[in-house]
Amino acid sequence: MKKANEILELVKTDGLTKKEHQETRDFLVRSIFRDISFKKQEMSYVERELKELMSLLDFQLDSMPGIDLVTASALIAEIGDVRSFPNANKLARFAGIAPVYFGSGGKGKEQKSKQGNRTLHALFYNLAVQQVQVAKGSKLPRNPVFHAYYQRKLKEGKTKGQALVCIMRRLVNIIYGMMKHKTAYELPEIKEKDLV
Repeated sequence: MKKANEILELVKTDGLTKKEHQETRDFLVRSIFRDISFKKQEMSYVERELKELMSLLDFQLDSMPGIDLVTASALIAEIGDVRSFPNANKLARFAGIAPVYFGSGGKGKEQKSKQGNRTLHALFYNLAVQQVQVAKGSKLPRNPVFHAYYQRKLKEGKTKGQALVCIMRRLVNIIYGMMKHKTAYELPEIKEKDLV
């Protein structure tokens, strides 16, 4: 809306700018505007419905930094009934985060899994990235505990991608516990020696 008003103001200052087939152009712009307005209204209805459903389910995933209503509902939709996973390791394997052993005859190695629920994997990846983000203005990390853990993994020689996978694995444990026990996330206190 703000951008549209700015454009209209610029059009007024330009004066007469009519071109060939101007009526058709005006019609298309109005049509796009009506479509955007409709979708924004629909999104507010969907968000209201999601809030109501989330309060009924009583999961408190949005208490963790980086998880909003949409992310929380996507996690719940992809995980389903958390009781179907006996432990967090099974959930990690389902999400394709746990490494898979390739080998036979006692020889082999663990490699990154390309199996599992890719949508859930992407949700955990995006959440891991958000946990280590630093605010531009204040230079403060969104989650100091995960930021310190990420820096520690980098110092150990892991690549950025490997360090993010370590965070994803920890997030699986936390989200599994939060969903199983219906508890809120509490930011743990960070010790001075853990700060980088």
